[in-house]
Amino acid sequence: VALLLDNMLYMVIVPIIPDYIAAMRGGGHAAGPSAPAGGNESGSGGGNRSLLPARYPAAAGGNEDVQIGVLFASKAMLQLLVNPLSGTLIDRVGYEAPLLAGPAVMFLSTATFAFAQNYATLFAARSLQGLGSAFADTAGIALIADRYAEEPARSRALGTALACISFGSLAAPPFGGVLYEFAGQRVPFLVLACVCLLDGVLLLALAPPWASGARANMPVGTPIHRLMVDPYIAVVAGALATCNIPLAFLEPTIANWMKESMGASEWEVGLTWLPAFFPHVLGVYLTVRLAAAYPHLQWFYGALGMAIIGASSCLVPACRNFGQVIIPLCGICFGIALVDTALLPTLAFLVDVRHVSVYGSVYAIADISYCVAYALGPIVAGQIVHTLGFAQLNLGMGLANVLYAPVLLLLKNVCQMKPSHSERNILLEEGPKGLYDTIKMEERKG
Repeated sequence: VALLLDNMLYMVIVPIIPDYIAAMRGGGHAAGPSAPAGGNESGSGGGNRSLLPARYPAAAGGNEDVQIGVLFASKAMLQLLVNPLSGTLIDRVGYEAPLLAGPAVMFLSTATFAFAQNYATLFAARSLQGLGSAFADTAGIALIADRYAEEPARSRALGTALACISFGSLAAPPFGGVLYEFAGQRVPFLVLACVCLLDGVLLLALAPPWASGARANMPVGTPIHRLMVDPYIAVVAGALATCNIPLAFLEPTIANWMKESMGASEWEVGLTWLPAFFPHVLGVYLTVRLAAAYPHLQWFYGALGMAIIGASSCLVPACRNFGQVIIPLCGICFGIALVDTALLPTLAFLVDVRHVSVYGSVYAIADISYCVAYALGPIVAGQIVHTLGFAQLNLGMGLANVLYAPVLLLLKNVCQMKPSHSERNILLEEGPKGLYDTIKMEERKG
């Protein structure tokens, strides 16, 4: 629920903020039909709001696109800065207390959003959400990896978490848009704030930090800077960042392109991403099942997902109507499901066989990978479209994913390692060196 909430909070402002800021300027109304001053090409006039950021209402001075882009990216930017610290803290104090701190901070952020009256307050609330996410996301995934130490249970549990993340991301824009339209500007945020509060109470009941004695028995985790220079972890982190770039860059640009290239209506723009939830869940399910049957092929599932993402990204500019656009977007989300579901358990596996089995720092690295894509997306994507064009943006993203897919071949040998074996004996196929290694090898043979 914490992961679901975090992603709903991340995406719920997408259909709301452009009109919200217009209302603050006095160019529209926060609830009900909006009539921003100037030529509003966003489609937010007449009571219909795009459920994804289309063309933002024109601002005096022409800097509103930049303001909204920075606002959208501020969450990922702060999360990017805090993650190295949160990962280290989680390794030292355990998973439960940071996981509880995440929803608490997100509750404050969401309540601030509900009552914000100016851009500075919105920016502070969005940034505060990044602080909460740095703890909730990292601690939540790390706790799952810790409690489900064996495959295929670990892949199943992480797959469930990814399904919740997907549902939160894709259901939030319609949820926010509908409640904002018919119930007012504060209702979407107040509903989510109440769920944050409920989740905090459930965490206190089920996993109170002060009642857990597990931290006393946990070993000292590997420092995050050492994990970052591990070549295998670096390969996985690069894949996670690269596969999420199409999603992060399309979210702020595709609505505008659909309106200009195919005259898409408001409801079409609003529902663009919603059908992609189903192939994403299908991708999670298939990867979990395949990982249970063929666990040594996790690298291949990730590489296949990146190839699908690359091909789908290249197809987006060729679409000419709403129905055609849905197909490559479903392909992108299906590919992301394959990559995430295959590689997130692989990160825990790499820590098990190459480092100490404490997972806060390694999943902080994973969160950093996501944040790189989502911090750049709202700011960089629009500039690329303006300079080079929408088609070139998609071709570049597709090519990056296709070219990165073969890099995952580097994980082929490491996926065949066992936690009880040394990396030297399995990966490099060297004989034992030293008395200790010789004795352990003889024990294994016995």
